[in-house]
Amino acid sequence: MSLLLTLVFILPGQLLANVPLNHIVAVVNNDVILQSELDNRERLVIEQLQKQDAQLPPQDVMRKQVLDRLILENLQLQIAERSGIRVDDETLNANLRSMAKQNGMTLTEFREVLEKDGFDYVAFREEFRNQIIMNKIRQQMVDNRVQVSEQEVDNLLASAAEFNDQSREYHLLHILISLPEAASPEQIQAAKKRAEDILARLKAGADFKQLAIAESDSQTALDGGDLGWRKTGQLPSFFSDVVGQLKAGQISDLIRTPSGFHIVKIEDIRGDEQHTVHQTQASHILLRPDALVSENEVKTRITQLYDRIMAGDDFAELARAHSQDPGSASQGGSLGWVSPGKMVPEFEKAMNELDVGEVSKPVKSRFGWHLIKVLDRRDHDDTEAYRRARVRESIRQRKTDEELEIWLRRLRDEAYVEYIDNGS
Repeated sequence: MSLLLTLVFILPGQLLANVPLNHIVAVVNNDVILQSELDNRERLVIEQLQKQDAQLPPQDVMRKQVLDRLILENLQLQIAERSGIRVDDETLNANLRSMAKQNGMTLTEFREVLEKDGFDYVAFREEFRNQIIMNKIRQQMVDNRVQVSEQEVDNLLASAAEFNDQSREYHLLHILISLPEAASPEQIQAAKKRAEDILARLKAGADFKQLAIAESDSQTALDGGDLGWRKTGQLPSFFSDVVGQLKAGQISDLIRTPSGFHIVKIEDIRGDEQHTVHQTQASHILLRPDALVSENEVKTRITQLYDRIMAGDDFAELARAHSQDPGSASQGGSLGWVSPGKMVPEFEKAMNELDVGEVSKPVKSRFGWHLIKVLDRRDHDDTEAYRRARVRESIRQRKTDEELEIWLRRLRDEAYVEYIDNGS
């Protein structure tokens, strides 16, 4: 698979080399979208769909979907500019190196592959910068405003238990026929008729992904309406009851919400296995440098404590007397049972290398200097805690998706957009 395929839905705008600028196809507030931008993006989307063996919609339908996506991206970048959101070259390069590393390459190798696949690397850098900027503005306008309470987690777990689907995940496809805010009765009726026609075609055997590409107003339209795998709590709230009643392969009736009319298909259903983690029962002694005690002095003191432990002094007593971690010192340095990922990397790496009963040499982390003692290890059934964490994250994701859809729709409704007919 070429790298081109992995970047199609990441990067907006002009990416291919040696493509001349063209005429304007849309005015978006005080900015414009060029024919070359539209052509490039459409070319990339078509290649992506062909690699998935998806049937392509008519060219005019494809072009409208692609142009609408470019318009939304343009509007988000305009807001970011007004908000003063910038991505400097250092941050951009760090993200590019990270992307290259994820693909098993150095940045130089990454650039060579891009250019081999037909990308203009300079244009790629700037468009990737735009993607980071859009992620930042979405975090500011949507993600950071989403809160999940423990009561919501409890309620969803109880609801899932009622349907006996706590461990279920659903692979969903989705079509949205959207409505503007404060839609008139005529607009509502027209959207409903359009949605009913799509539903009838689906029930008659039409391909769901093909119709999503051609007809859906959702952000996932060009992905064939694919929402991926979702836990119950990760579903939009208006899907939950409907999805619980459907089997794999079934399609819902119309679902009416303030944003429009929805159609959902259950592509597949799978269960969750029991979750077990390998835990370590550990204690530690922490010493920290401050304005009065230098780093070297702390290192000397922690080394002296290590020598005393090696000579037979009791670890717990020394922790009570010397450790500067108020949470554990009174407990003889006890951290209880520690699950993977709960400690800072330097601490966890050193802890994992110890045998039961062994004490580490001094270990430095951002919190100071540690001595670590491993008391025991076990495999622990963490299913309940894992489930709560998954449910919490799925609720957050669902709320974020809903808020993003509303925000983008409002952004589009409030913008000045003019389509330029160039006779093409």
